[in-house]
Amino acid sequence: MKRISEAEYQAMAELRYRIRLFLRESDAAARSAGLEPQQYLMLLAIRGLPDGNSAKIRSLADSLLLIKHHSAVELVDRLERRGLVRRSRGREDRRQVLVSLLPRGHRVLDRVVKQRIGEVRAGGNQLIRAIDALLPKQPHR
Repeated sequence: MKRISEAEYQAMAELRYRIRLFLRESDAAARSAGLEPQQYLMLLAIRGLPDGNSAKIRSLADSLLLIKHHSAVELVDRLERRGLVRRSRGREDRRQVLVSLLPRGHRVLDRVVKQRIGEVRAGGNQLIRAIDALLPKQPHR
C-alpha cells in the first residue's frame, strides 16, 4: 500500500467528525421526540426493512449491531408498553416473534426521520466530500 497522504488523514478525520456529529444529532432528535436513541434505532430498523422481510427479534437485534437477543426483547417490551409496536406470532412458524409498528410508532418515527433527512440534505455535501477524498479517482474518458 502506498504512503498515506496528509489529505487522506484530513479526510479520515473529517469523515469521523461528520459521522459522529450525525449520530449525536440523531440521538438528540430522538430524545426531543420522547424516545431513547436505542428506541429510535429499533423503530427505524423495523420500518426500514425491505418489502417482504419480517421484523423478527433476531434480525432486529442483528441490524442494531452490538445488541444481544435479550436486549432486543427488552427494547421491544418498552416500545410495546408505550404503544409504539405490536408483537405477533409468525404464520408458518408460531415460534417466531414478529414486531410491527403501530400508528403511534409510525408518527413518532416520521417526525424524527423527517428532521434527520432535512439535516442530511442541508449538510450532507460535507460528508460526501470527506468520503470522495478517500475514494480512488476514476480516469476521465
